[in-house]
Amino acid sequence: MNIVNIEAAAKVIPNKQQLINMVSKRVRQLSAGSRPMVEVSLAMGLGDVALAEIAAGKLIAEFYPIPGDETLAA
Repeated sequence: MNIVNIEAAAKVIPNKQQLINMVSKRVRQLSAGSRPMVEVSLAMGLGDVALAEIAAGKLIAEFYPIPGDETLAA
């Protein structure tokens, strides 16, 4: 994976674990046949495509509260 793509995606999703989970899920989707939401080149791997999509704001993370879990309550 390209360090530039990693740094750009980390600016959008600063939580490393969340970023890893998002990239992993998107790579599985891409390898299963989903189309990329950004322009890709032949040199880009699926991880780079996922990171580029996150950096471009094409993928977002949504959090849903777990019933009875007060840790996410503001």
